[in-house]
Amino acid sequence: MSDQTVIKAPELDFNTPQLLRYRKVRALKDKAAEISIGMGGISVILAICLIFFYLLYEVMPMFKPAHMSQVAQYSIPGSELVSGASSRTVYLAMEEQAEKAIRVTESGQVIFFNVQDGSIVSEKTLSLPEGVSVSSFSESAIGNHLVIAGLSDGTAVIFKHSYKMTFPDDVRVITPMIEFPYGDEPIELDNNGGAISNVVLRDSEAALFVIGLNDKNELFSSYLSKEEDFLSGDVTLEASDVIMPNLNDDVVDMRLGPDLRWLYISTAHGKLDVYDLSDHEKPLLNSRVDLTDGQYQITSLELLLGGISVLASDSSGSVSQWFMVRDENNEYSLQKIRSFNHSQSPITSVASEHRRKGFIVGDKDGHISIFNATAQRMLVDEKVADGEINHLIIAPRANFLMFENDAGQLVLWSVENEHPEVSWAALWDKVWYEGYEEADYIWQSSAANNDFEPKYSLMPLAFGTLKAAFYAMLIAAPLAICGALYTAYFMAPGLRRKVKPAIELMEALPTVILGFLAGLFFAPFMEVHLPGIFSWLLITPLSIVFFGFVWANLPASIRHKIPEGWDPLLLLPWITVVSWFCFEMSPVIEQLFFDGDMRNWLTNDLGIDFDQRNALVVGAAMGFAVIPTIFSITEDAIFSVPKHLSYGSLALGATPWQTAIRVVLPTASPGIFSALMIGMGRAVGETMIVLMATGNTPIMDVNIFEGMRTLSANIAVEMPEAEVGSSHYRILFLAAFVLFLFTFVVNTAAEFVRQRLRTKYTVL
Repeated sequence: MSDQTVIKAPELDFNTPQLLRYRKVRALKDKAAEISIGMGGISVILAICLIFFYLLYEVMPMFKPAHMSQVAQYSIPGSELVSGASSRTVYLAMEEQAEKAIRVTESGQVIFFNVQDGSIVSEKTLSLPEGVSVSSFSESAIGNHLVIAGLSDGTAVIFKHSYKMTFPDDVRVITPMIEFPYGDEPIELDNNGGAISNVVLRDSEAALFVIGLNDKNELFSSYLSKEEDFLSGDVTLEASDVIMPNLNDDVVDMRLGPDLRWLYISTAHGKLDVYDLSDHEKPLLNSRVDLTDGQYQITSLELLLGGISVLASDSSGSVSQWFMVRDENNEYSLQKIRSFNHSQSPITSVASEHRRKGFIVGDKDGHISIFNATAQRMLVDEKVADGEINHLIIAPRANFLMFENDAGQLVLWSVENEHPEVSWAALWDKVWYEGYEEADYIWQSSAANNDFEPKYSLMPLAFGTLKAAFYAMLIAAPLAICGALYTAYFMAPGLRRKVKPAIELMEALPTVILGFLAGLFFAPFMEVHLPGIFSWLLITPLSIVFFGFVWANLPASIRHKIPEGWDPLLLLPWITVVSWFCFEMSPVIEQLFFDGDMRNWLTNDLGIDFDQRNALVVGAAMGFAVIPTIFSITEDAIFSVPKHLSYGSLALGATPWQTAIRVVLPTASPGIFSALMIGMGRAVGETMIVLMATGNTPIMDVNIFEGMRTLSANIAVEMPEAEVGSSHYRILFLAAFVLFLFTFVVNTAAEFVRQRLRTKYTVL
């Protein structure tokens, strides 16, 4: 027996300086990767939190409560100049900067004074006949400074107070003055010389209309038409007769609308009458409503900014808003829009804001409230005096208010009320806006005139966002999921390696290009070939099924000439031919079934409105943009399903189709659901496509042939024009905040569902 040599395995040293150095470097790299990845994740979370808090920072000032504080209190300027009742105030107003104010007394004194301390700046006296006093007073329109004084001798004087602003030595100096744009001669109203107890004035581009009321409840008027000389530009006034209605009750107050048509008269028995003066020879009583059911007295009438709405206050402490509404027969009638409860004390003074649909109310017990008509809410309710509030006025910028108290003093208060038109009702509920037949959801943030009532309902924008996303997902989801299923499970690997990158490359196409093509090419094309579009949507799937049936029944010798998994390429020429046939037959189909015009048939026969840039166009364009996202994630999820599951299903006798539906899809469902949610988020936040491919009309209509406006598109359109810090500006940030919350809620819910699905199918 020979000796056997034992060969020992070489000893390996894992602690050589080189290996130790390698492990140390690798540990440092692992630690650096861990820290950088962690910091990246934290940075993403931090960025999202910063976006959230910045949006909240811009939105929160809208919901800051309004407040007011007393600034000054002093004796009524000029009250000591004339003793007795003749020093009673008949008119009080402030100029733009709230630095100067005007006070007109019963004796015709016009006193300009400083708002902060009551010091008199200048004094003037109207040229009134001896023994004649001012018996009534009115302003033509809110904030235009053209006023009329009704006199005790049956006449009236029209004048305007204006303010010249200069800057000597860079110091602002405001110089008040009085002008007589229509002459300083009194206008005769009552020929019998009765005192004018109430007077209204309206100055429009076409005419000057004055209506006076005497102590016998008789109405008198002076209608002066304006004619402008074409060459010189001089305006001449031509008087014409207007027959006034006969009144059968004591008049409390009256107002005239800006269109010189509607005359509102409140009576002592709580009635509000509206007379139609469009026919100067035949005034008609259009409406008569009982405001108080005989329980209270109407104390005053006031017009809101623009003169469309009339505010009726009563002795119960409430104010109601009314305006004329047109019915289906094009007839107007007075409708009550909303009520505002101030207090239990009789209202003594009401003043409208100069630039917003707001107003302030003062009562007999010294309470002042600030309301906004559109938002239908009380903003401030403050006890400011121990007695009655008289001659309550508000500055043009709504930052100061002033009133007379029972002690013969003027009291000045500062007001901070930046966003009165914002409320939950104004943003999300139906609102009855001026000029509309009923309450509705309206978004219209600006208009050409200053009397405009902003309409900030976010409902049409939220609805448009969901509508656009719904139609985009309706088109994209089936195509993307079915395409991903076929690509990952049935398609040849060589063809898959070409198709998948090609579809993912679609995602790199700028959405502005898609929007451009959709708005300028596809929308007009679809309008002209509407029957072809619908026939293509119907015929193409059926033709594909037909082609597959024919291909499956061809002889094997023909089918085997195409490598397995590459046969889908044969569909490309087939779909091209079918598409060409559908669009070529479009005029024939339209002539046979739709009398030559499918658009008119939809509108006239079915009552479906058609807009060229509609939800169908948006759905196709946005679907094209969303398909790559859903396809890529879904395809990866299906391709990642373990092969032993599909092999086991096939081995047990299931067909490839049964395996795909009952095994592969459920297993990949968490990934598919994530793909759908990511695609939904992409569709909701899409801006350029909906901006260019829709009519951008903020309407609430599920009609696929109507357009819409989304939250993101609205932000893109209006943010550059919004005044920084304004309600409009902050509401746009609120729209962005709503989008942010919507995405957050959807993603949170999606993650919850995805985890449930993963837990359910992870045992396979």
